[in-house]
Amino acid sequence: MTKAKAGAGTGTKGKKGWSAGDMPDQSGRTAVVTGANSGLGLATARELARRGARVVLACRSEARGRAAEELIRREVPGAEAKFLPLDLADLGSVREFAAGFPYGTVDLLINNAGVMALPYGRTADGFETQFGVNHLGHFALTGLLLPRLAGVPGARVVNVSSGLHALANVDMGDLNSERRYRRWVAYARSKSANLLFTHELARRLAGAGAGSGARKGSGAAVVAAAAHPGYADTNLQTAGARMEGRALAERFFALGNRLIAQPAASGALPTLYAATAPGVRPDAFFGPGPLGLRGAPAPSWRAPWTRDDVAAERLWVASEQLTGVAYGGGGRG
Repeated sequence: MTKAKAGAGTGTKGKKGWSAGDMPDQSGRTAVVTGANSGLGLATARELARRGARVVLACRSEARGRAAEELIRREVPGAEAKFLPLDLADLGSVREFAAGFPYGTVDLLINNAGVMALPYGRTADGFETQFGVNHLGHFALTGLLLPRLAGVPGARVVNVSSGLHALANVDMGDLNSERRYRRWVAYARSKSANLLFTHELARRLAGAGAGSGARKGSGAAVVAAAAHPGYADTNLQTAGARMEGRALAERFFALGNRLIAQPAASGALPTLYAATAPGVRPDAFFGPGPLGLRGAPAPSWRAPWTRDDVAAERLWVASEQLTGVAYGGGGRG
């Protein structure tokens, strides 16, 4: 990926060599991690549990979610881990998850789940799958859970993007790739959408003090930040090829994972840093440093279009219309 570069608005500089062991104590905090049954999500949830957080494993597959729940409990004695079903490709499921959420407040919302370079498909609501899952599902989930985050001291929303966002900007005239579908371009657009969402959410939260649904006088502002894992060894790289039976491509990506990628536990560090490190600023973006592929968390370079105020608001308005989830207020006028 492009070389990481610190700069205005990028966030707190990552401490050299920062590791999961440097995380502050998370006892008494509730963290929601989407896609927590494997890869980056599982690694993120496990380390939060290790530091004392109650972790909610928001996963589509009950079997894999229950298995992850048991794995965390085995590896972290005394861990409080709970699986709850969530299918980001179905807005009905997103609404059910939020409506039935069993805890009064949320301290950390880690929007981690995602799909990569899949053959063309549509979600239950008719959206192109990558845009629907990677962006719209998380946009809706965040809006529905925001009242539980508002007013909670130290509350954060972390959107997991990718260094590959730099391949393509969001096409506001073709959000669902109906005119032409190129799997990697669609993936990049969905990851740029993650960063535009973070940018606009951070602005609205700062303007509202504690965001939509804040308790009056609480003075606690929710911080929205983003992260990317660099090149991490997960099943994302091989999933699309496997779905289409492209054995050679699947072997190619699997080989790349073995030879180049860092372990999922290392890829999760920028997310954990964004979620827990002191002093993280709104709209910060972290990834592995210094080259963006592997290493300790550091401020990450991002494409200029991911800080475009007009584009961020346009995507926000479109996302509210498409999902039916209205955050309320915060427009630029």
